[in-house]
Amino acid sequence: MIEEKIFVIIAIDQGNSFSIKCNPEEFEELAARDGIMQAPHMAKKQWARIENLEVLNDKELRERVETSRALVLAKLPKKVRERYA
Repeated sequence: MIEEKIFVIIAIDQGNSFSIKCNPEEFEELAARDGIMQAPHMAKKQWARIENLEVLNDKELRERVETSRALVLAKLPKKVRERYA
């Protein structure tokens, strides 16, 4: 969480599924993959739900979480962003 803004949501009671923010342009490509879908109750085509950790390899998982964080950080005021750079 950055300044009370969520960039990853983990559902430990649902088989370790988690949701990440993604670029709307990438959403269709992500959602076409097995184990990835629209995150329920989140902004349409901006949040993807990943069924479990095995859906993404370690490198892609790390990149997706970093992208999610960057997308959330980019929406914050410049002064706040500077604290996290």
